[in-house]
Amino acid sequence: MQNTLYKHTAAAEVTSRSGRITSIDALRGLIIILMALDHVRDFWSATPYRADDVSQASIALFMTRWITHFCAPIFVFLTGVSILLYKQQQGDLRTASIFLLKRGAWMIFLELAVVGFFWQFSYDVIFIQVIWVIGWSMLCMAGLIWLPRWLLTSLTVILIAGHQLLIYIEPKQVTVENLGWIFLHRPVQFLPLSEGLPPLFAAYPLIPWVAVMIAGYLAGSLFTLAPDLRKRRLFIMGFALIIFYILLRASNMYGDPNPWVIQQKGILYTLLSFISISKYPPSLLYLSITLGGACLLLALFENVRGRVIDFFLVFGKVPLFFYLLHIPLINASAMLWMSVKFGYSVNLFFSSKEDWPSAYEPNLVRAYFVWAVLIATLYFACRWYGKFKQSHSYWWLKYL
Repeated sequence: MQNTLYKHTAAAEVTSRSGRITSIDALRGLIIILMALDHVRDFWSATPYRADDVSQASIALFMTRWITHFCAPIFVFLTGVSILLYKQQQGDLRTASIFLLKRGAWMIFLELAVVGFFWQFSYDVIFIQVIWVIGWSMLCMAGLIWLPRWLLTSLTVILIAGHQLLIYIEPKQVTVENLGWIFLHRPVQFLPLSEGLPPLFAAYPLIPWVAVMIAGYLAGSLFTLAPDLRKRRLFIMGFALIIFYILLRASNMYGDPNPWVIQQKGILYTLLSFISISKYPPSLLYLSITLGGACLLLALFENVRGRVIDFFLVFGKVPLFFYLLHIPLINASAMLWMSVKFGYSVNLFFSSKEDWPSAYEPNLVRAYFVWAVLIATLYFACRWYGKFKQSHSYWWLKYL
């Protein structure tokens, strides 16, 4: 009886706050701040090799890239949580479905028309990433929220745990003739399309990202429980996923296409190999450790208050606003810096080493400094927009 009573009380509290829960917004704020670090590194300290390449990257560079691996899965997972809370707030599946259709279509439009341009300041490449897959996943969720929990749970487990098996049936070479595989499961870089169209760069296929959103949707019911019970269950889920990761990764049998190997550089690099996992598409092990981390952070943020959490909340309440601002700021500032320092500018993220200035050298300290300046600058913009959004009820505010 007590849990039932609290469940209704908590749901009422969520409704009174327009569906916003502090721990969710705080975690969302933290991960988009980390996301910005990765994007700053792409434009201000690009390397001719992958930043998570154990054979070439320094420990500092590897960990800078690795910690940002948590951003996309946590953001998609929290989107699923928010969908469940929004559905409960509305109390009507049809209303929630219509909103998801509109929101999903809007996200896809933003990725194609706005975000892709911000990355390049041109349309030379069709560049589709996380906003694209969030949009398509929302379109799927518009129908999936009508299904029973047991079916959604089964679908989530199958897609996350089993999608690696698709490599046995998908084409070895992705071409224009089998673009459907790119949409479903095969990331590509600069794939030539039909004559007159720019090449395609697609990093986020629908499978298994839609399952990550479903997982968040299923986990959203935890936020109708008493705080102590919710915190305990989040801790259990988080530790269980990380223990699962350690055991399965140690076996080197399944869960990631890239096995870990003992490194000649020593035990630290062997540990880096152990945690080096595939994001494109996200492997079972990748999602186990990142979503395990999400559960632990949500539990930790449950009872924490103070200036740090307030700082994260400023960003976490307006994530799309932050996202749309930070990319052009990073890109434009990097191009200005290169023009001043080297006499001409080049987009380091979209160009090869041959096009880089001969005097250019990657510098991680430079990237961290620019990141700090960027976050400090966007803090004030996000704080202003957050207050504006809270004090106004324009319909379009729901989409930004």
